[in-house]
Amino acid sequence: MKFGDKVKDLRKQSNMKQEELAKALGVSTRTIINYEQGKLYPRKRERYTQIAEIFGVELNYLLTEDEEFIAEAGALYGRRGQMQARDILERTSALFAGGELSDVDQLAFIHEIQKLYFDSKERARVKFTPKKYRKEA
Repeated sequence: MKFGDKVKDLRKQSNMKQEELAKALGVSTRTIINYEQGKLYPRKRERYTQIAEIFGVELNYLLTEDEEFIAEAGALYGRRGQMQARDILERTSALFAGGELSDVDQLAFIHEIQKLYFDSKERARVKFTPKKYRKEA
């Protein structure tokens, strides 16, 4: 189950309106709608923590491996990074549709793709950012 589906289910189980959840989180109703439709993920981990606390669930329930990758990409590279990460996951899933790889092999492949993504973003940052603007990690 995707993050947006989980938020929507938790909200409905709590008899909470989108507007109420938005107010509790300090975001717009449009943001909640985008979360629930899978168009947007929280940029910061703290937002996931807030949602987990509001609904009384474990943080890990909200963060599946896919969402963790998307959240990390968003935290490091903003909305564009989130979109790229989501695209990578969708294309990877399509690659495995009807395939012969075991679950363990698929997971290993996805981990390597994620590692390659972050490594290539870091190389690009070093290569294309002038030294005076680089943030040293």
